[in-house]
Amino acid sequence: MNPVSTGSRDRDSRGGGGERATGEFAEKVVKVRRCATVVKGGRRFSFAGLVVVGNGRGKVGCGYAKANEVPPAVEKAIKDGMKNLIEVPVESGTIPHRVEGTSGTAKVILLPASPGTGIIAGAAVRAVCESAGIHDVLTKAHGSTNPVNLVKAALEALKQLRTKADVERLRGVSLS
Repeated sequence: MNPVSTGSRDRDSRGGGGERATGEFAEKVVKVRRCATVVKGGRRFSFAGLVVVGNGRGKVGCGYAKANEVPPAVEKAIKDGMKNLIEVPVESGTIPHRVEGTSGTAKVILLPASPGTGIIAGAAVRAVCESAGIHDVLTKAHGSTNPVNLVKAALEALKQLRTKADVERLRGVSLS
């Protein structure tokens, strides 16, 4: 097994990648796409990479970038992901409440789960949850199965999460 991958479970048969760690953040390559343009001499290929970056303790982001080869596309996507980090409130390994996120025609629903449930999700949403440090969550994706839109929808849902203390502070009341 090469040092970049974490096993067959993280590898998507349709072009997914492995996981790498740089510093405190780990990167998961969700999808690598190949695009071809036809020129006089034949086809010219370019590549686009979708990467999820997270520290496993509540910070997660995604990056999408294009280049003429796969490694530069992934590196650019990692840089883009580091610029787009968000903070996610994780309470005892799960999320505080139910949330929905949309991107394009993709809709992702995230539900809190009891300890030991695990991450019940497809490859794209699973990468986001694992990178954020969520261990127990139930998810459902409706509409588009495009990995780019699913990752963006999952991040949109995670942005809406509020802890009980946040709600009390925002409303100025005590919830007991």
